Amino acid sequence: QVQLVESGGGLVQPGGSLRLSCAASGSILSIGAMGWYRQAPGKQRELVATITSGGYTNYAGSVKGRFTISRDNAKNTVYLQMNSLESEDTAVYYCNADDLYYCSGYGCYTNKYWGQGTQVTVSS
Repeated sequence: QVQLVESGGGLVQPGGSLRLSCAASGSILSIGAMGWYRQAPGKQRELVATITSGGYTNYAGSVKGRFTISRDNAKNTVYLQMNSLESEDTAVYYCNADDLYYCSGYGCYTNKYWGQGTQVTVSS
């Protein structure tokens, strides 16, 4: 079974920093792009940042210059370093893995996966 498990969320004061991690586990052979999305109460889920397997990154305008996405392909893990956090960054953060190629006893498959989400709250 493939799973994406996030960690690193929590409560932080405005101007503070947090680092989120998301590790994919299972009999994974390769992963395409990985990314972070967030959903605030009453709002739709939105893209925060993505990174390809080759390291090409893309950021939402609201986080550019404050957040940094990175990944360790050997560990099937993606990170999100969040600096200069603002109250508007408060949301549940979800990691995503596109074109995740894995094999099980029934064969090999490619699919998209989501983590369970981790809460980030920015408040004084």
